[in-house]
Amino acid sequence: MTPKSKDPSKDPPFGSPKTIKISKNKKKYTTDLSLLKKEVVIYTYRGRGPGGQHRNVTDSGVRIVHKPSGIVVTATESRSQFRNKEKAFERLILRLKGINRVTKPRISTKKTKAVREKILHDKRKVKMKKEKRKKPFLEY
Repeated sequence: MTPKSKDPSKDPPFGSPKTIKISKNKKKYTTDLSLLKKEVVIYTYRGRGPGGQHRNVTDSGVRIVHKPSGIVVTATESRSQFRNKEKAFERLILRLKGINRVTKPRISTKKTKAVREKILHDKRKVKMKKEKRKKPFLEY
């Protein structure tokens, strides 16, 4: 395993999904397509797998790297680079919407008296069941 260099320009432009860490900051990322196109770097490559001659000679695979968030998205389903680029942007927008979503804070609640009594009642029933399973104590 090689250590990462201090200079970010020498680091690879993309990484495996395991190496990407999405920070817990509250920064909102834009999901507008025209603005996204300015924030991303698009790489093309030859898609792998079945597809025949056309797929083996064209760079139809698309990898999009969103620089502000570090998200990497790929698409290689189609033999058309244009369609793959559209699919990759759709996936990127979905991922950014997931990051932008604000989770509601959990409000802790107190159990009502009736619920507490029901829990105790159920515990007593289980205790009685277990008591019946025990071997009887016989005095001699």
